[in-house]
Amino acid sequence: MTTIDRMRTRDGAKAKVSSFSSTAVVVIILTALLIFFVLPAVWLLLAPTKTASELISEFPLAFGSFEQLGAAWNHLVHFQNGAIFLWLGNSAIYSIGSLILTLLTSVTAGYALALTNFRGRKMLLTVTLVVMIMPSAALVLPIFLELNLFGLIGTVWSIILPFSFYPFGVYLVYIYFATSLPRDMLAAARMDGASEWQVFRSIALPLAKPVIALVAFFSFVGNWNNFFLPYLVLPNSDQFPIQVGLNQLLSSTPSFNPVAGAGLNITSPELALAIIIAILPVLVLFLFSQKALVSGMLAGSTKE
Repeated sequence: MTTIDRMRTRDGAKAKVSSFSSTAVVVIILTALLIFFVLPAVWLLLAPTKTASELISEFPLAFGSFEQLGAAWNHLVHFQNGAIFLWLGNSAIYSIGSLILTLLTSVTAGYALALTNFRGRKMLLTVTLVVMIMPSAALVLPIFLELNLFGLIGTVWSIILPFSFYPFGVYLVYIYFATSLPRDMLAAARMDGASEWQVFRSIALPLAKPVIALVAFFSFVGNWNNFFLPYLVLPNSDQFPIQVGLNQLLSSTPSFNPVAGAGLNITSPELALAIIIAILPVLVLFLFSQKALVSGMLAGSTKE
């Protein structure tokens, strides 16, 4: 064997080892994702088809029966006279109401920060960034005190107004308008006599649809999944959003609260079914808005 042949053999062996190592890493990562993310989701989907005892005694990923699924559904919808539907309706009101205010404030604020000069602009942008990176739980106490000062505790506005405060959405819109909006087009419109409002409404707003869709999705999902603030400011069960309602269901499950959950027919299968129902609106929204989300994520990735 010549020296060239030996070098080719060694290179081929190194390539095989490298390919095997890459494949092994991919397999390990996929296995970890399967164990920690996919299997729990599959278990959750199958849990309502079994009884509470079957969840413990039978194979975790085995299908139970449609009869048990129907029984779990009946128990769930009869809990507090169909409270889960009331909670879903409340979540929709809170999330959509705050989403409208979020879009009105975030889009206009992002446009102003990106394309206009005014006193305090840099300070306002800095404050937006600082608040954006703060944990939301850190703001719950001052928000609660402010709502209490204005007598809004226990009202729909105690949820909608704080939810509509969305600095991350302001920053997304600011990045888009600062990097991707054609400045020449805006200048031409102004030279033709268009007012600033006409420029914003007729040019900037239609071009910003992808990033607006992105802000709307993130805002809706965050509002829908918010638990801490509604838990603090809403005293009555008929005002709860679905996330706080799930906590009440949890406290009514004998596995977690043997005393309070006795005789309510709310067990682990009913709780799993309630969780599935709670995430369905977000899942449906995600499935029907993937194209807009991809466009929004790519918005601002290229400069003018």
